[in-house]
Amino acid sequence: AREVGAEGQAYEYFRRCLAQNPADPVVLVTAGNGLAALDDPEAESTLRLAALTAPGLSLTRLHYGAYLAREGMYEPAIRELEAARALAEEDALVRLELATAYLLAERTAEGVEEMAEALAREAQDSWIRLLYALALVEEGRLEEAAEEMHRAAEDRPEDVEAQLLASLAAATQGWIDEAWNALARAEVGGAADPALLQEVEEALESDAEAAEALLRGALAPSALRTRLLERS
Repeated sequence: AREVGAEGQAYEYFRRCLAQNPADPVVLVTAGNGLAALDDPEAESTLRLAALTAPGLSLTRLHYGAYLAREGMYEPAIRELEAARALAEEDALVRLELATAYLLAERTAEGVEEMAEALAREAQDSWIRLLYALALVEEGRLEEAAEEMHRAAEDRPEDVEAQLLASLAAATQGWIDEAWNALARAEVGGAADPALLQEVEEALESDAEAAEALLRGALAPSALRTRLLERS
């Protein structure tokens, strides 16, 4: 029901499920995530119960921690997600969600390190690569960020924002052809704000400092936070 957008039906399904007082932690996680997607505050107690019921199951700690992080409760979120990492160190999603919590909590160095671990386990995932690139921008590692942003944008041609970010990142390094090519892909996409397109174009026509100012001052921090807050 959720896939076809029938939110009302999905909500009733999850509510009926919880009314049966399930004890299975996987069922609790599924229902809790469903309620979270529909902004029901009971998601917290449902996911907490799952984690308390099965503290040795990485799945329960992962999803409770991920929920807490997106609700702004960073300290308990990180505790849960670090526990999940101890239980499933090779799980890319665990590393991604822990990186997300660190970055939202402004623990940037730890967030970058964890995001690198997530990407190492899912090297073909352009979403993780883009988040990693944005985190590198946040840390001021612009050359590495530009390289990762370029790769992510090429793998996500439909992602207009990624093209604009890649364009500016390339410009900070003097990669003129790459910068203009990424901007052209954004223009072809057709979904970009014309004023923003013009602002990026003006930065490219100016110099690397102008591109860096626009990238680090406005676009990258906003893009990073917005994308981190999206629920998996």
